[in-house]
Amino acid sequence: MVDRAYTDAELEAAIAAIAQPERLRDAQDLVVRNAPSLQRVLATALEEGGWFDLGHNQAVREAAGHDDVGERVRAVRTMLAEETRLGMLVGVAVGFELARELGAGPQAGQRQTTEED
Repeated sequence: MVDRAYTDAELEAAIAAIAQPERLRDAQDLVVRNAPSLQRVLATALEEGGWFDLGHNQAVREAAGHDDVGERVRAVRTMLAEETRLGMLVGVAVGFELARELGAGPQAGQRQTTEED
């Protein structure tokens, strides 16, 4: 895999391609089979990035603490939407790194052994 920046047009074309129902279904099947491992990587990335630390706990308290039920529901929905977006963004970063790793072949820095060794 080539390690380079992608243009907006390339990214848009790739997104359109994977949005096709059969392509998306194949990708979903692959992710479902590997969900526990991917979930661990995502959780680690979110934790190490400090995404869900004290600030998260404070946001939960604030959202749940509204006296008005309608305001509480709105605040919880907003918080869930923001956390979903954040999880998706970090998940995409994990996906890019996974694609790079899969395209790289043997581990970088590890010497392949041959029969001559």
